[in-house]
Amino acid sequence: MVTADWSKKTSDVPEGLRRQWRADRALRPAMRSPGRPDPSRVVQRQFWRLIATGVTTVEASLAVGVSWPVGTRWFRHAGGMPPISLAEPAGRYLTFEEREEIAILRAKGAGVRQIARSLQRDPSTISRELRRNAATRSGRQDYRATVAQWKAQQAAKRPKVAKLVTNDRLREYVQERLDGTLRGADGTVVAGPGAAEWKGRKMKPHRADRHWATAWSPQQISHRIRLDFPDDESMRISHDAIYQALFIQGRGALKRELVACLRTGRALREPRARARNKPQGHVTADVVLSERPAEAADRAVPGHWEGDLIIGTGRSAIGTLVERASRSTLLVHLPRLEGWGERPPVKNGPSLGGYGAVAMNAALTVSMTQLPEQLRKTLTWDRGKELSGHAQFALDTGTKVYFADPHTPWQRPTNENTNGLLRQYFPKGTDLSRWSAEDLEAVALAINNRPRKILRWKTPAEVFEEQLRSLQQPGVASTG
Repeated sequence: MVTADWSKKTSDVPEGLRRQWRADRALRPAMRSPGRPDPSRVVQRQFWRLIATGVTTVEASLAVGVSWPVGTRWFRHAGGMPPISLAEPAGRYLTFEEREEIAILRAKGAGVRQIARSLQRDPSTISRELRRNAATRSGRQDYRATVAQWKAQQAAKRPKVAKLVTNDRLREYVQERLDGTLRGADGTVVAGPGAAEWKGRKMKPHRADRHWATAWSPQQISHRIRLDFPDDESMRISHDAIYQALFIQGRGALKRELVACLRTGRALREPRARARNKPQGHVTADVVLSERPAEAADRAVPGHWEGDLIIGTGRSAIGTLVERASRSTLLVHLPRLEGWGERPPVKNGPSLGGYGAVAMNAALTVSMTQLPEQLRKTLTWDRGKELSGHAQFALDTGTKVYFADPHTPWQRPTNENTNGLLRQYFPKGTDLSRWSAEDLEAVALAINNRPRKILRWKTPAEVFEEQLRSLQQPGVASTG
């Protein structure tokens, strides 16, 4: 019946051309109807490159010209991991732009050799493209660029069966290290708490129990297996292959529920760059670290500070400020407010611990305004909510605040190093509210009068004094 219908549709087509069509169709499996063909791989590569830079799925979708639901579906179906190589294909393959040019010239009645000369391609390449990748549903060979691109991409696929699908022993080894039962020293099973069932989303509940398992990371599994099976090459797998088996739909090797055994508990892989320079809450796009002036990075110009809190028991804290060039330290006294410990805390009420946004702004403003204006240009802080009122602080002091990326203490190295030195005086697990402003001033004086190797054995106090004198010299240009 199908043959009869095909013959009826192509009755006015020369027999030689129909024979060539049948030969081409015999060389490849039957293709499903594409419906509206997917965007070309060029577009998909652009999408995944943008995702790798840290932009959101919606932004990447709009940038490459597809709707955001399509981009979201690409991201979720691929588990957040690029399903195609991001490397550009070799020049011997026709691009989508060339296929569009072929379609235009073909519609104008151009022949194979004329099209080949226009594209600087071999005529046999054009002839083969017109035969194999033309749309044939109408019974004729109508060449359309989108259909041709889709057919070329389908024919180019070389799907491989995942290693975890074919190797049962390897799959059992990986699953046991991810979701193995906890046992005591005597071998008895430890069930752990009852946890909620996995629902296809991030499985890291806030202040709630999680499923207890051996929970090895994919990297730990991929390296340990070499020690356990040193002579068995079939027992080898990369950590990336394990992540793909967990995150990418259709791989079929590991149960998706096993993502709950990962430390992060996330159901999709998040691009590393997405966590960087990410505005959130009080951190807007204009105050992320990448917007900080370049002069703050090389420490050549004074007046750029780093800040943080050191925390003690009972919600006590001390503010620390360190100047990047001189390493000079200021300690900010944060006394508890009236009413602390006398009444229960009120949700969304004022923070009485001493380092709420209002109290923090007031204390920092007092400390910073004691400095010359040229020595209080910028302040780099972590993502703590205590500086959520940074806009008002910047207006009051003229000091622009910038926030480091989440979980990146190395972006404030001077401050982190100084906090370590201060722990000699203010150990963890002690009440920091018992120290007065005079006590903090004495500690800061001791720290600032220690010679430093980085300063060629000068003290921070001496270098800071040199900075002050340079500002007072007549004829010295201000960089403020």
